Amino acid sequence: MRSMLLETHTDPKASQMLEIFAQRRFYSARMQQRVRLTLLWWVVRTKISQSLKRTLDIGISVIALLFAAPIMLLTALAIKLDSPGPVFFRQTRVGKWGETFDCYKFRSMHIDAEERLKELIARNEADGPVFKIKNDPRITRVGRIIRKLSIDELPQIFNVLKGEMSWVGPRPAIPREVAQYTYEQVQRLQVIPGITGLQQVSGRSNVDFKRWIELDLQYIAEQSLWKDIQILLKTIPAVLFSRGAY
Repeated sequence: MRSMLLETHTDPKASQMLEIFAQRRFYSARMQQRVRLTLLWWVVRTKISQSLKRTLDIGISVIALLFAAPIMLLTALAIKLDSPGPVFFRQTRVGKWGETFDCYKFRSMHIDAEERLKELIARNEADGPVFKIKNDPRITRVGRIIRKLSIDELPQIFNVLKGEMSWVGPRPAIPREVAQYTYEQVQRLQVIPGITGLQQVSGRSNVDFKRWIELDLQYIAEQSLWKDIQILLKTIPAVLFSRGAY
């Protein structure tokens, strides 16, 4: 063994190979350390971003409830007087990573809406797994008004407070729609769904499903607190002018 070490020490090629090997180990260790630091920074940044987003969600929800309470009470009364059935509509929706939750809305349709859906499937005006038609006969008189002004979605503030939804994010889908998703479309489930999002400020029901998915994936790729604030500000004129709402 000693003779081999002496031979290596005196052989310039062997010494060079040992030096190269040592350098590679050194650079490999540095690279591993850099990767660990990069991953650590990504985790810390993500946690901070999520905490700030959650703080924004709770703050806006509390303020929104204070201002929206009278509107919600009047809406509940109008729904009760307009048609038989409950004031609120609760539906199973798919959230982040496929987790399901009960999404709350003011009831805007007649109580037999789900049963009548089969009769209307052939009239679907939306592409993809989504069902949308203008002048849907299942919608009540009050329902048309609250849908136009997005008042029907105000109870989702409670979903936000529970952490099931955010103010900004992809709209939560129905399980039967998600069952038809392609691999690309499933990627929209990477984040917590929202009350509003890029699709809502880009035309709502006027946006085809392919573009809808593109906007959701764009939001996921670019999401930030500032982006959320921009979308929230753009939501105000979109709601006031009822762009693409029906």
